[in-house]
Amino acid sequence: MSEVHSLGAKAVFCLCAAEVLTMVGVFAFPALLPAFVAQWGLSNTEAGWISGILFAGYTVAVPVLTTLTDRIDAKRVYLLGALVAALSCLAYAVWAQGFWSALALRFLAGVGLAGTYMPGLKALVDRTRGPKQARWISFYTASFSLGTSGSFMIIGAVAEVWGWKAAFVLAGLSALAAFVLVLAVLERTEPVAPAQPVNPFDFGPVFRNRAAMGYVLGYAAHVWELFGARSWMVAFLAWVLASQPGASGPSPTTTATLASLLAMAASLVGADLAIRFDRRRVCAVAMLASAALAAIIGFLGGLPYGIVAGLMLLYNILIQIDSAALTTGAVMAAEPERRGATIAIHSLLGFGAGFIGPLAFGMVLDLAGGGSSSLAWGMAFASLAIVVSLGPLALRLR
Repeated sequence: MSEVHSLGAKAVFCLCAAEVLTMVGVFAFPALLPAFVAQWGLSNTEAGWISGILFAGYTVAVPVLTTLTDRIDAKRVYLLGALVAALSCLAYAVWAQGFWSALALRFLAGVGLAGTYMPGLKALVDRTRGPKQARWISFYTASFSLGTSGSFMIIGAVAEVWGWKAAFVLAGLSALAAFVLVLAVLERTEPVAPAQPVNPFDFGPVFRNRAAMGYVLGYAAHVWELFGARSWMVAFLAWVLASQPGASGPSPTTTATLASLLAMAASLVGADLAIRFDRRRVCAVAMLASAALAAIIGFLGGLPYGIVAGLMLLYNILIQIDSAALTTGAVMAAEPERRGATIAIHSLLGFGAGFIGPLAFGMVLDLAGGGSSSLAWGMAFASLAIVVSLGPLALRLR
């Protein structure tokens, strides 16, 4: 094994592990959404705001933080993001008392995610070379699902025994562990210097890169659906379970954990299919398949709980097949000296959609009759189907 390959593998392992650690707090609120709705008397729209505001914080911060990685070592940005993520979770455990305090602190959590997720990807790209780079990128992006499953599983389990405050404290400590890991293990490096001086915050060339923007816009449609579904999955399954006394099957949080683990595997399979076959076609087929199931799954709440939980697992698999393939496509289509800026726009539009998705879902749920109506759940999930169906159109850009 060459020294370059060894250092690359070391960086991949370090960054994937750190990503999982910083992700523990990302889905903490959705994992406990029914409890917060009951404890604080939140409406579905308010719950949607708190679920989605994290991605608003991400959207505000990511253009600056990720674009900076074209000029400074992404490791430095990552360390800052991990500290912000830790602070947001620890502060939530101490000060969150209702809608407004939760809203502000989850916004801060989004800033922390902006400093870790895509800067971590840029750190990986800067430290890897050769034909394995595409697969390593897929490992990193797929680790997002592993982190998501860990978030639902750990937060749900800790909150059940010691309460939600202890769960958020643990999330903060996990982010601090990621800080220490990256600080100690990740080698320093410098980003690729441009052939001629350019303004790193001039995003015009990125928007004019039609090949990259096709993947970016497709990713936005994907993330709208992904975070809309993940933010409301536990609440939907909790409603189905509550409406069927004596029903058996995995708990909503356990189902969400399994869904995220299966989603990680699906993302890796999709990434491999994209390498073997036409990347755009693989992504388009996956989007249309998830849209088809999203259009009906919310109306099926009257089926036995075990069947609904199984369909939700299948839905999460279909959602995630194109995730790593879309991000890898955007990175590979980017100009080398503008990869940080391209990743920034990729995240800006993607996680901007991730902010709107949970909020729009909650608004549709309220407008269609509330969380105790099968019709309302059906309409809310169908709204995700409409948006993700636009993804294949975006992928036609060349």
